This record gives sequence, structure tokens and C-alpha cells, in this order.
Amino acid sequence: MLDRVIRAARLDASLYEEVEADPSSMGQAMTVVVLASIAGGIGTAGIEGQPGLVLGLILNLVGWYIWAFLTYFIGTRLLPQPSTEADIGQLLRTLGFAAAPGLLRVVGFVPVIGPVVIIITAFWSLATMVVAVRQALDYDSTPRAVLVCVIGWIVQLLIIMIPFFVLGSFSPSVDSAPAA
Repeated sequence: MLDRVIRAARLDASLYEEVEADPSSMGQAMTVVVLASIAGGIGTAGIEGQPGLVLGLILNLVGWYIWAFLTYFIGTRLLPQPSTEADIGQLLRTLGFAAAPGLLRVVGFVPVIGPVVIIITAFWSLATMVVAVRQALDYDSTPRAVLVCVIGWIVQLLIIMIPFFVLGSFSPSVDSAPAA
């Protein structure tokens, strides 16, 4: 598994083809997502407003599934190429391994270096997702994979924001108003 994680982080397209074709790699893909979530929780420990480790883990697992579903739908229904053939499991596996750079977020709490690592891993993760999407959807065009990722990211962001709007978390609280 370690070899697969390293290859995923190195943007090795053959790794993404390998896990796309290997249904037995689903457990490994989920393990990468869980470990990256834990690493992110450790790396952002102490940041005000940071969700608890368990809540963060649950949100990341749900987000992984939503992301895979959105990517599947957008890539196979809205922006397919003639060669596009995929199922949700293929997207879950490839996108699970695309979370590999997130393992480095564990050092996020280290002053000066931590925030830099978190920024780098965010862009690195985007790159691994684009490669994963390109391979899982059998695209011959990286820009098409980027477009699928951007559309999916926007839709996922809107979905994630719905509970906050429903619960009123984005509006100022009366309790937090400054005293006169």
C-alpha cells in the first residue's frame, strides 16, 4: 500500500489506472482518505473553529463520497468523451488515492513550516485529483479533467454550505454582539 500511496502522490498515471481496475483496492483507498483526514486533524489542532477529529473524519469520508459521485455524474453525463466508461467505485478508488498528499498535513501545526505545507498539499491534492479523474474517466484531455474537477468543487461547496445556511451559522449571532 505504501508504494501505491507514493506513486499516487507522484502523479503516476499508471497507479490510477491500476486502482481503477482493482476493486479490491477500495479498502486501501478508504484508508488513505482516513489517514489524510487524521493527519489534517492533527495538523490543524488548536485552530479556532476546527471541528473535532471524529467530526472532521466523518465529514471527510462523506465529502469523499460526494466528490466521487459528483465527479462521476459530471464526467460521465455532462462532459463525457467517446472513450469515457466509469462507475462510482472507480472514482472512489482513484480519488481515495488522490488524497495521498494530505498525509503531509500532519505537520500543519508547526509554526512557519506548517501553513506552507498545508498550502502546498492543497495544490498538490488538486493535481492528484485531476490525474485521478483523467484516468478514471478515460479522458485524453487534462483540461477536460480540470473542468470536471472545478465544476464538481463548486457544486460540492454549495452542497456543504446548505446546512450552514439552514442552521443560520453564516449570520451574526445575537450572543456575539459587542456590549454597548
